[in-house]
Amino acid sequence: MKVVILCGGKGTRLREETEYRPKPMVPVGGRPILWHIMKTYAHYGHKEFILCLGYKGYMIKEFFRNYMWNTSDITLTLGAKPAVQFHDNHDEEDWKVTLAETGAESMTAYRVRHVQRYIPKGEPFLLTYGDGVATVDINAAMSAHHAAGKICTITAVHPAGRFGALRITSNNIIHAFSEKPQYEESYVNGGYMVCDYRMFDYLPNDPSVMLERKPMDDLVRDGQLNAYRHEGFWQPMDTYQETQYLNQLWADGKAPWKVW
Repeated sequence: MKVVILCGGKGTRLREETEYRPKPMVPVGGRPILWHIMKTYAHYGHKEFILCLGYKGYMIKEFFRNYMWNTSDITLTLGAKPAVQFHDNHDEEDWKVTLAETGAESMTAYRVRHVQRYIPKGEPFLLTYGDGVATVDINAAMSAHHAAGKICTITAVHPAGRFGALRITSNNIIHAFSEKPQYEESYVNGGYMVCDYRMFDYLPNDPSVMLERKPMDDLVRDGQLNAYRHEGFWQPMDTYQETQYLNQLWADGKAPWKVW
């Protein structure tokens, strides 16, 4: 199943880093957090990625274009017959990555709509943000989605109260979606979504529309938004302190999302 990752936002709350690079390229343990997210999906067998680029997207293109240069030891032979030898193999050799320019100022709904052409008609897809790591069992979320028969399944988590809160019934149907509540008790939108192709019917051709607002409200109205409850680790990277926290977990060998 193809994995769509939103990589185009400006990350203004992490200005210390994002003034110089897009947030998905902020490093955790020497590799972009985007790489960590992709490694999680690849661990569960999903290795076809569609990256929705925007702000400083050229840096993400350069990283993948020069992936072997960035991740291997290299021997260069100089002179009239130059040659390059890469010394290291890596587990990413079977990845397929589509780098899609979705607009410098576009909001999230339009970015997803823009990559519809890369999703075979009628095929479901996975969708997440390029700035949060987790121990989500991707295939279990897919199973929950198929069992529910809804258009979209969100992974629901328990973080701080600045994220979009979900009100979930006992049978996991979402019937309220609040963008930024002031409490921490509820489940919130953790990304790691599973979407039917019908999701594109809810995405208007308007760069100003956020996925987390009208499209989600419309899915709730139609009873088509489902939840997969995740009680394990989930951590976004929205502030410099959160960046430090993730890097410390990695440095200490205690990064729970490292399942590969």
